[in-house]
Amino acid sequence: MENRQADATGSRIDYQLFLDCVHCGLCTAACPTYVELGTEMDSPRGRIYLMRSVTDGRLALDGDVRRHLDLCLDCRACESACPSGVQYGRLIEPFRIDMAERFGGEAASPLPRWLRWVLFHVFPYRHRARMALWPARIAQTLRLDRWMERLGLVRLLPRRLRTMQAMLPRLGQRKPIPTFLPAYGRRRATVALFLGCVADAMFRDINWKTAEVLRYNGCDVWTPAEQVCCGALHYHSGLEAEAKAFAEMNCRVFRPPMPTRSGIDAIVTNVAGCGAMLKDYGHLLKSTETGDAAERFASQVRDVSEFLADLGLEPPRRPLRLKATYHDACHLCHAQQIRQPPRQILDAIPGLELVPLSESELCCGAAGSYNLTQPEMAERLGERKVRNILATGAQAVFTGNAGCLLQIGRFVREQKANVWVAHPIEALWHSYQDADSAVPVPPR
Repeated sequence: MENRQADATGSRIDYQLFLDCVHCGLCTAACPTYVELGTEMDSPRGRIYLMRSVTDGRLALDGDVRRHLDLCLDCRACESACPSGVQYGRLIEPFRIDMAERFGGEAASPLPRWLRWVLFHVFPYRHRARMALWPARIAQTLRLDRWMERLGLVRLLPRRLRTMQAMLPRLGQRKPIPTFLPAYGRRRATVALFLGCVADAMFRDINWKTAEVLRYNGCDVWTPAEQVCCGALHYHSGLEAEAKAFAEMNCRVFRPPMPTRSGIDAIVTNVAGCGAMLKDYGHLLKSTETGDAAERFASQVRDVSEFLADLGLEPPRRPLRLKATYHDACHLCHAQQIRQPPRQILDAIPGLELVPLSESELCCGAAGSYNLTQPEMAERLGERKVRNILATGAQAVFTGNAGCLLQIGRFVREQKANVWVAHPIEALWHSYQDADSAVPVPPR
């Protein structure tokens, strides 16, 4: 510890966080990369040892060390498993920031330049992302994508572009959500809805259904048009300055004046990765002028399932006669420690049979941009997840994160399985509809 240099990689980390790890190894069984590879340096314990050794100056930050650290999904399953309370996210994230600064920011990414530009300058801006997806929408509308697949033309694309094409869901044409939507019936709360970036570009229909479910539960819904990306894509890639800029903007956008004099009761999100990042704004901005506002902002953030459980769910009445299972999104169950509320939503739906999923809390391999930066491991984990899903015999699998929906949807389609991949809110929305006014939920 005394050998650390002030400008060394890892020097900004509170050294006690390293010492919290007693190397018991209980984290290894929860770590997706260790479960797949069985190598010590690809476990949380091994990575902590690597980071501490680099920080102490006992180990050079060479390509091998970086490779083991880059392979980490930052799923934080190790935090759930650790009996010593090791805050692994407080280690890997600042260490990656140091690595990015040392090796050139975005240039440190293993991605080609064009894909770095898409990842950091298109995806985080929902309007740009929707514009970039217009060719895909046209191709889906005209069924050109299926024609290309049948002819094998998709195989001619570069691997990463092929991966992006394979993950695309059916893209809808929904209009933006209005700034304000009143509650149905008696108002019980006023909430602000956080839209996300990729989530709104690819899953706007889920955002609409989230707003409608909140209204069915007596909530006025305020959706600020000026809101921006939560910053997770940049922060988990080591680009701290960009992440802070997004966070500061959101703290400004979601502060008063509010649509009602009483303000808002919660900032609601339906994306686990966004929720975990938004709840961490107080830590991210603690040394800035926005620190106090960021703490207040973070204290109001709720996952939609968490908020509805606290509010008290209006009972859904329309039966959905489905056998279904639930996948725990990493940043919902590990980063936010939310496990039961989504299951409570699904259990409340008449006719829906919820069956357990083996390895439900093991990462599916999406992990933000991980399926682009580490495609081999992402594919192994995606295939493993879908094998477990299909083994349940379920007609539907629900999960509360946009990345999980993309990843699981891809491998379900590749298996040509008749399984509906959806957000729990989608099932709840269907169960709130009148039998004569809504299309029954089809497996797709």
